[in-house]
Amino acid sequence: MAKKQVLVACGAGIATSTVVNSAIEEMAKEHKIDVNLIQIKIAEVNAYVDTADLLVTTAMVKTSYPFPVINARSFLTGIGLAETKDQILDELKK
Repeated sequence: MAKKQVLVACGAGIATSTVVNSAIEEMAKEHKIDVNLIQIKIAEVNAYVDTADLLVTTAMVKTSYPFPVINARSFLTGIGLAETKDQILDELKK
């Protein structure tokens, strides 16, 4: 399976994306999935439209991209976290 490029974005590209980044790293290791995680600000997503496989973000996204976008606010609230993780895993396994 090819290495997946996953964008992890929040408004500023620092605090919340770090939490999400670590969680995805753990899940990928656990399931032996090769991922390339790129932590960015939501404003930088356009620079990766040709290479990314997935966007996981805690920010509001109004733009549509050629890859799936998963809302990761559950990582901050804890509400629906298991479902979000499943959703991310499903995408990584494709």
